[in-house]
Amino acid sequence: MQHDNIRLDNIDGIFAHSGIAVDVLRLDLIHPLVSGNKWYKLKIYLQEAETQNKSTILTFGGAYSNHILATAAACKDKGFSSIGIMRGEEPKQYSNTLLQAQSLGMKLYFISRDAYKKKTIPNSVYEETEQQYIYLINEGGYGLPGRKGAESIMEEITKPDYTHILVAIGTGTTLAGLVAAKTYKQQVIGISVLKNNLTLPQKINALLPEKLHDQYILFHQFHFGGYAKQGAALINFMNQWFRQTGIPTDFVYTGKLFYAANELVNENYFERGSKLLFIHSGGIQGNHSLPNGTLIF
Repeated sequence: MQHDNIRLDNIDGIFAHSGIAVDVLRLDLIHPLVSGNKWYKLKIYLQEAETQNKSTILTFGGAYSNHILATAAACKDKGFSSIGIMRGEEPKQYSNTLLQAQSLGMKLYFISRDAYKKKTIPNSVYEETEQQYIYLINEGGYGLPGRKGAESIMEEITKPDYTHILVAIGTGTTLAGLVAAKTYKQQVIGISVLKNNLTLPQKINALLPEKLHDQYILFHQFHFGGYAKQGAALINFMNQWFRQTGIPTDFVYTGKLFYAANELVNENYFERGSKLLFIHSGGIQGNHSLPNGTLIF
């Protein structure tokens, strides 16, 4: 998978009144399915699986999980079989994400929410695939290999003088990678897309050396009701953002990131002269689950 398509889009114009400079790192352009931060989070896991002679990748997620689809696509590309352990009962109608994952060869196993919380792997998995050939990746790619992979996002950044780096977060793995790789003066800001995700600092700190614990800022008020939840205010913003910048967003992650960033700028959170970088972490494919015509892009 090449990622020569990555570019920086400058959007100073829409924030000119605030006296700040803003670029967007377009990681969404890496690959149509293994887009954004997913490619970085998965790459070291897949290298480890290859080294350990594993043939099947098993991971966890929900019906709208970008991680599930990215894993399915990356496994097909790299020659692995893939298994998705899915949260909740099997739906009568699969989401577009699940249909695509299945079409890429991923076997889906649905388990109860309680079993999912405990990350239970059903016995039927081992009846079909020998355990010794299975390599497990945590939900959302959470873990040290995921963090180390996410660190290399900073290698795509050609301007070293950003004062603030903003990213949408679920598990916090990508944010941890950015914190590990940032310069001393840079501030990393995470926009949580989950409701009441109050254990997030512990999860992030667990991936970082002690000297970097809490060396970031989290905002929890921009989740729009919770993971994959949205409403008219977010959809209207996403359409307006596209009109202004030409940059498509998704309603699970990046729509919420840019909405939050826009609010923070308008509240004069950033000093004049600040140089901001927004990380576009992909996931655009998730919009296929919205009714046709909801978005203008």
